[in-house]
Amino acid sequence: MAARMALFDLGGVIIDWSPARLYSKIFSDPAEQDRFLATVCTMEWHTKHDAGASFADNAAELSVKFPQYERQIRAWGERWMEMFDGCIAGSERLVENLAGQGRPLFALSNMPAQAWPPVRAAYPVLARFRQVFVSGEIKLVKPDPRIFHYALARMGGPSPGDVLFIDDVARNVATADALGFRTHLFRNAAGLERALLLEGLL
Repeated sequence: MAARMALFDLGGVIIDWSPARLYSKIFSDPAEQDRFLATVCTMEWHTKHDAGASFADNAAELSVKFPQYERQIRAWGERWMEMFDGCIAGSERLVENLAGQGRPLFALSNMPAQAWPPVRAAYPVLARFRQVFVSGEIKLVKPDPRIFHYALARMGGPSPGDVLFIDDVARNVATADALGFRTHLFRNAAGLERALLLEGLL
């Protein structure tokens, strides 16, 4: 059995997102930047945005703990788009090819709700997706199985086995595997293209 449709992650698969891209402009000392991202604005802290917290509220809470870094903490939300640098090499072409063949394309992204509108506006390729499910709007975060069930229901209720799920985070792929999705752990566009060919989507 081959996949009939694809469900893509966005950051790290379609678009190039890295907090270090912004903070390399803010910190002159790379070691201080690394410490800041490892101990202050951590990915665990950022996940609260993905789950629905606003940039302002989450920054205010963290700034109480690290008042010396208040300006840098607030930059996370205020300068969000500076974390991006175009599309992942080759991924945009694959999405365009799939869309051109009429394949049903959807996306499931851990992303803050208020961050989604500027990201959507900045990347025209995202209009190729029939629907994009944003964790901050749903208030569920991958790898919670409930967000996968939510997506399936809004994709028209396909069997998980009809869907190729593509993500760059192993734990998200592992959850999708356990739920019966066909899966691909993204590392680069060449590997994804091979997977799409094997699945009969290209």
